Amino acid sequence: MSRFRCAIHIVPRRGILDPQGKAVADALHSLGFAAVGDVRVGRYVIVETEAASADAARESLRAMCDKLLANPVTEDYDIASVEPA
Repeated sequence: MSRFRCAIHIVPRRGILDPQGKAVADALHSLGFAAVGDVRVGRYVIVETEAASADAARESLRAMCDKLLANPVTEDYDIASVEPA
């Protein structure tokens, strides 16, 4: 077994109301950043785990996201990296 350090980005799905993202976009506009369009505010999760391979770690991460870390109805996730720890 090897140890992996994994990064996951979790964000609200498009079309789902994101009041935090709206507030950030409005604040940026009021600060003069008129070119800013849509803003989505999410979470960045770091998980250290043991697995036989990077592919096995990714599979385990998908299960973690589907069961606990991300709400499959309102959020999307992306496994950004799986690196040896």
